[in-house]
Amino acid sequence: MGWLSGIESLLVECLTGFTGTGAPKLATGDGALGFWSAVNEAWPTTQHQRCWVHKTANVLAAIPDSIQGKAKAGLKEIWMADTKAQANKAFDTFLLDFEAKYPKAVSVLAKDRESLLAFYDFPAEHWIHIRTTNPIESSFGTIRHRTTRTKNCVSRNTLLGLVFQLALTAEKSWRKIRGFKRLPEVIEGIRFQDGIAVIMEPKQTEDTQQMAA
Repeated sequence: MGWLSGIESLLVECLTGFTGTGAPKLATGDGALGFWSAVNEAWPTTQHQRCWVHKTANVLAAIPDSIQGKAKAGLKEIWMADTKAQANKAFDTFLLDFEAKYPKAVSVLAKDRESLLAFYDFPAEHWIHIRTTNPIESSFGTIRHRTTRTKNCVSRNTLLGLVFQLALTAEKSWRKIRGFKRLPEVIEGIRFQDGIAVIMEPKQTEDTQQMAA
């Protein structure tokens, strides 16, 4: 209940107000099982995107240093592909190239294939922001480092003020969201394929609604 309680108390309220539905369209995270269990329970309709920075590190950890350069380039071919079809082709190539000698690395990658490629179902402008948690984790890392060093020297209120000021400082270096004007389309449920909005003709929309009914 710890993870679920934390998510519900810290995130659900603001996300409900933002999306109007109570559930975000996409959640990005690493391999923390508690986080994903909580997301599934709180927001069962939310898509999952596994962080490519964490996944790359996990895959490379199972490959010798001398081969890591080639492996990293192969992984980049996947998440830098223009389309999901091209990404899947690069994915298959990586599995073929490394499975015989490094089955553990291949297993680590293959088990999250679907969630690693979820970002293709969202606007292309947003891909750089949603396929990794690294930007926000970097900010939290700085805050954690400073607060750990000072937590025994200040009061609770002073520490909260320090965290707030550190967050304001970190905010100045954050990259502005690309394509923020596409957010209403995502919220409205417009379907994206390979980063491009799929605009259905009225007849297609009617047929889709009838099938859903």
